[in-house]
Amino acid sequence: MLRVYHIQFPGLGLSFEISTIAFQLGSIKIYWYGIIICLGFLLAFLYCERRAWNFKIPQDAFLDAVILGTILAIVGARLYYVAFYKGDTFIRNPIEIFHINEGGIAIYGGLMGGILGGFIVSKVKKIKFLKLLDLGCLGFLIGQAIGRWGNFTNQEAFGVKTDSLLRMLSEGTHGESVHPCFLYESFWCASGFILLHFFSLKFKKYDGQLFLLYVCWYGLGRFFIEGLRTDSLFIPHTSFRVSQFVAIISSTICLILLIYNAVKIKTHRYKTT
Repeated sequence: MLRVYHIQFPGLGLSFEISTIAFQLGSIKIYWYGIIICLGFLLAFLYCERRAWNFKIPQDAFLDAVILGTILAIVGARLYYVAFYKGDTFIRNPIEIFHINEGGIAIYGGLMGGILGGFIVSKVKKIKFLKLLDLGCLGFLIGQAIGRWGNFTNQEAFGVKTDSLLRMLSEGTHGESVHPCFLYESFWCASGFILLHFFSLKFKKYDGQLFLLYVCWYGLGRFFIEGLRTDSLFIPHTSFRVSQFVAIISSTICLILLIYNAVKIKTHRYKTT
C-alpha cells in the first residue's frame, strides 16, 4: 500500500515528504526499504571483496561465505524476531513465520546467522574463521549504517518523545517529536566503520581483534540507543529488552578478551627483550 509521510526535523528546520514506494513496474511495487537494504549489501560486498586479499581469504571462500552467510542471516533475523515476539500470532498461525515480506526481522539474529555461515565455510574451505570475522565485521558496519535508512523510509525504529535538536515528527510518530533512533544507529555504525577501517590498516595485531572491537563498539551504541526505542523485543515475562541484554553481555565478554590479549602481547614482548 502506498504510504506518504510528511516528515519534519524542527530543530534542524527540515521538512519534506517521502513515499514508502520508490516506483512501480506494472503490479509490482518496489519499496525504498528493499532498495536501501540491497544498496547496503552491495556496498558491503564490494568493500569486502576488494579487501579480502588483505586478510588472506581466497576469492572462492569469500563468495561462499557471502552466499551462505546471507541465507542464514535472513533465517536468523526472522527466527530471532519470532522467538521474542510479544504476541501469540506465530503460535496460533505458524505459517506467519514465513511471511517475512510483512516485516519482522532482528539485526542480532541476522548477525548470528551470518557468523554461523562464515564458520561453516571456514571449516569446509579450511581457512581461519577469525580472518573471516575480521573482514565480515567491516561489511556488517557498512550494511548496518546504510540499512537503518530503510527504517527511516518506513518511519519505524524511532524512540520516545524528546525536545532535542535532532527530534523528528511525522504521521508515523503520531505527530509527536521523538528520537530518530535509526539516525543515531546509522551514525554510530558509520563512525565505527571509519575507525575500524583505519585500525585494520595500521594497528591490527592479531586475527579476531577487529571483530572483538566491532562487538564492543556496536554493543555499546546499541545498548543506549535501544533504551530509547518504543518497539523493542523483550525477554519473555520480564521488562528486560533483548537487544540491551545481548549487547551488554557480548560487549563485556569481548572487552575482557581484548584486555586479556593486550596483556598477553605485552607480557610476551617483555619476555623477549
